[in-house]
Amino acid sequence: MIKDVIEALRFVLSPSSWNMFLWSIGLYSSYFKLLRASIFGSKTTPNSSSTDPKIGSSRPICVITGATSGIGKATAFALAEKGFHVVLVGRSPQLLSETLEEIKSKNKDAKLKSFVVDMSSFSSIFNFKDSLEQWLSDEELPPSIQLLVNNAGIMSISSRPTIEGYDRVMATNYIGPFTMTKLLLPLLKNSSVPSRVVNVASFTHRYASIGKVNKDYVTGEHFATYNQYPHAHVYEYSKLCLLLFSYELHRQLRLKDDSHHVSVIAADPGFVKTNLMREFPKYASGFGFLFFKLIGLLQTPDEGARSSVDAALAPPETSGVYYFGGKGRTIKSSKASRDPKLGKELWETSCGLFDQLQSYND
Repeated sequence: MIKDVIEALRFVLSPSSWNMFLWSIGLYSSYFKLLRASIFGSKTTPNSSSTDPKIGSSRPICVITGATSGIGKATAFALAEKGFHVVLVGRSPQLLSETLEEIKSKNKDAKLKSFVVDMSSFSSIFNFKDSLEQWLSDEELPPSIQLLVNNAGIMSISSRPTIEGYDRVMATNYIGPFTMTKLLLPLLKNSSVPSRVVNVASFTHRYASIGKVNKDYVTGEHFATYNQYPHAHVYEYSKLCLLLFSYELHRQLRLKDDSHHVSVIAADPGFVKTNLMREFPKYASGFGFLFFKLIGLLQTPDEGARSSVDAALAPPETSGVYYFGGKGRTIKSSKASRDPKLGKELWETSCGLFDQLQSYND
């Protein structure tokens, strides 16, 4: 026990961990923006959860990454209840099977399908796209999906490269979702009804140092040069990139006067008790949860999933916004995340990486 406490203290006193304590201020800032919006003009988007989501005689198809635990699992439960045909994506075959059984035990009418996918492995994502299209064909379903929820995310306390040599956090939290979205965009555009991408964001993006959005930063190779892996900074940066991408994708679709009506929404769940910090020393993660509980900001996965579900069910015309706090409420994300120049630079960098990864996969 003493050894565990000492390990936790060393971790907590590290420069990167101190940055995590500032996250509480960022979270309070988000709630303050929510309060100010409610007083001086609410930015609440009407929720269409009461609407029957069926497309003719079939159900809309929703793909959820990271669907076997935490917010992703809670989102899968909620959207299955709303009538979606939910496609669960996760790394563990066992957890996928258990999640399917849990949902079925509570909702016998649920329509479910699962695929094993590692969001840090780009060959795995490419293979998933092919498998998904084959499944749609085998089931004689239209070659389209109506909703993609990019929920999967990790936090790591050490640098671990992927097969491609990318930082695993950047790969899972940003490059993976970008790749998934690019590959599934044709299926979203094929939808006979308005479709949507929901990217699960984080209030931590407010503390991200902008730095650059060139290849070295986006792949995380730059962070490997640090003497001590800056785990908090890498996580913040990955979430900033996801937000920049969300807004840029919204602009790209609107600039092209896209008649397919694909909308994009970022959804921030707040601070939720999940296994995101599973790599942290036991007492360090326990202290973190206790701290946020004492200041009244710790949420359950079901509570955290409200923003994602609200975003998924928002009216079709809703796009390019930042959901936070549930009840269809929106606030402004950081100024940096809304910088169109930075967003375009990131888009170009990411498209270059995508083309490179695609050539490797061909």
